[in-house]
Amino acid sequence: MGGFFGVASKKDCVLDLYFGVDYHSHLGTRRGGLAVFGKENGFQRSIHNIENAPFRTKFEREIDSFHGNVGIGCISDGEAQPLLVNSHLGSFAITTVGRINNIDELRDMCFEFGTTHFLEMSGGEINPTELIAALINQKASIEEGLAFVQEVVRGSMSVLVLTSEGIYCSRDKFGRTPVVIAHKEDTYCVTFESSAYLNLGYSHVKDLGPGEIVYITSEYHRVLKGMNEKMKMCSFLWVYYGYPTSDYEGKNVEIMRNNCGKKLAQRDDVDVDIVAGVPDSGLAHAIGYANESKKIFARPFIKYTPTWPRSFMPQNQIERNLIARMKLIPVEELIKGKKLLLIDDSIVRGTQLGETTDFLYRSGAKEVHVRPACPPIMFGCKFLNFSRTSSEMDLMTRKVICNLEHTEDISDELLKEYANPDSEKYKLMVEEIRKRLHFTTLDFARLDELVESIGLSPCKLCTYCWNGEE
Repeated sequence: MGGFFGVASKKDCVLDLYFGVDYHSHLGTRRGGLAVFGKENGFQRSIHNIENAPFRTKFEREIDSFHGNVGIGCISDGEAQPLLVNSHLGSFAITTVGRINNIDELRDMCFEFGTTHFLEMSGGEINPTELIAALINQKASIEEGLAFVQEVVRGSMSVLVLTSEGIYCSRDKFGRTPVVIAHKEDTYCVTFESSAYLNLGYSHVKDLGPGEIVYITSEYHRVLKGMNEKMKMCSFLWVYYGYPTSDYEGKNVEIMRNNCGKKLAQRDDVDVDIVAGVPDSGLAHAIGYANESKKIFARPFIKYTPTWPRSFMPQNQIERNLIARMKLIPVEELIKGKKLLLIDDSIVRGTQLGETTDFLYRSGAKEVHVRPACPPIMFGCKFLNFSRTSSEMDLMTRKVICNLEHTEDISDELLKEYANPDSEKYKLMVEEIRKRLHFTTLDFARLDELVESIGLSPCKLCTYCWNGEE
């Protein structure tokens, strides 16, 4: 995944930029970067690896040497960015959030247009952000180039382009990820997470619509290209990736999670002593469940984070699972002999949740009932880089379905049958997952409940990972 933040101000923008980018740290664990422009120093840029130390720590010593009144920055779970570019369109910096599924096709297109080489070959592959810059440079203006990017990229691509005067802001064609404009005196900012600007004194101006392009300076924001009619906002942002204090399309993440937990409770009659959320993404769902069911909410285990800030930091899955387990410290008085209901945001591979359940049993739990806050994930995302999972066969659902069907050759039609919560195949799949992960009972949130909890029209939401519908 990833996130970005940009500032255009009459004053020095560096501190706002620094903290605004830092508020996106939950969206990525690999790299962070800043680029600023000032009249005295021109463009300044810095990129750091943040796999073993947070963004703020890596950049705090450089901030005093950065000066400028316009700047952009990013947290990236992929390529190094922002990039500095010099072309017939002038000098600019660029950062992106998204995924390109036709990268080879677009590379060849650039070669045909006259692009002779790509320099950013991280891991032997073209840097996607450099490819976007090359596509922009095929046109007569940055505005035209950004519109062109939206036409030719398959996947999704939101972009910030920093010039000496301001920032071009472009939301992806179907609005799968957010881009938000905010304002305070003599300053505009653009952000992925709306919560990033709240403590910096900004007020909301507008959410860009799908495919919309806006230009901001310290004095104004101007729409360069209007929004597309069709929207497919990623629903999983509310379920997991989004920060609790953020709003997407006017719908708050924390409130959505509370609502989802409430709906889980409304059709559940399980007898338990305690309702708990897997920290941190399951807590809000669990609070909603407990408030609705009138059952006790408690934290029978606590996540220890001072020296383990990221459970998915190592590349190796075994190491990630070990670190996730090391973080959890039990409160035995709240576990021993208790019947627990545990809510997590989702089940992807199932490994960590299964180990958490075993950890609770070892700590004396009598029963562990599990309620994931979204439906079973059936399809890997084609539109955003949510996971480092290389194959859909890593999904717990796929493993179980292949076992039940005695083949790995599973059609999309059959998968959709398993995705139907009213089908017998769905019930068989859920029961098999329950047995594999040692849950006492297992019941997933339904898709209609999730959509209702968000509060947007279903036609404006992407639910592909659950039902395969684009």
